[in-house]
Amino acid sequence: MQTIKTQGIDVPKLGLGTFRLQGKECHAAVLNALGHGYRHIDTAEMYANEDSVGDALEDTDVPRGEIHLTSKVWWQNLAPDAIRRSFDISRRKLKTDYVDLYLIHWPAPDMDLGAALETLMRIKQEGGARAIGVCNFPVALMKQAVEEIGAPIACNQVEYHVLLGQKLLLPYLQSHDIPLTAYAPLAQGRLASYPELQQIADKHSATAAQIALAWLLEQTGVMAIPKARSEASQKSNLGALAIKPDQDDRALIAKLPKDQRFVNPAFAPQWDAE
Repeated sequence: MQTIKTQGIDVPKLGLGTFRLQGKECHAAVLNALGHGYRHIDTAEMYANEDSVGDALEDTDVPRGEIHLTSKVWWQNLAPDAIRRSFDISRRKLKTDYVDLYLIHWPAPDMDLGAALETLMRIKQEGGARAIGVCNFPVALMKQAVEEIGAPIACNQVEYHVLLGQKLLLPYLQSHDIPLTAYAPLAQGRLASYPELQQIADKHSATAAQIALAWLLEQTGVMAIPKARSEASQKSNLGALAIKPDQDDRALIAKLPKDQRFVNPAFAPQWDAE
């Protein structure tokens, strides 16, 4: 498994997303993923599954120190005291002394970003998180976090896939050595309707999903966290690591629409803000 070093920690490029996985299903998915070699598990307070993830971390034979664990604080809890409460609850549910990465899940329209990031930095300094970061931050907010506040941002987790470009954000992150973690990297199951992807998949004896993942994972500074309930899907996603798209493949993918955003809640930021 390839890793990316950021803010002093090594993060596996391919992880397991757990959004909408709950209870025994979530526990089994995390346990199976760890058994198949995954070492990067992504959760959040909003997912309401941290207790199930924590149970899996307790039940696996994989040492905690070998697992990269990410969790996130919800956008309605970004006041310093609320962040502290959320973090303590998350850590208790996850049954761990620390998380490897603690993120702001979404920016809040009325947040005091400086105060929120200062709280995350203190959590890091106290050993509660090995690194901190953000999710769903456009370039304008990244500039504020990195250039004005000077926060040690270890990643920005955003929607990114073959149908949604990040032509403004990705170059900015790369120029500051900040990884982009792609969520919904399989476009929420919509890839099968694009024959170009199947054409590439046939050439590589792969699936369209594997091609989409391989395209992401070969990019500098890009990680991906596809959700995968079943062992078959988890193994298939791992198989993407062995696929090497060529120039013809990239040219076909470049012709696909790049404006298909599937995660856009009412509280989302202005995505193209520079």
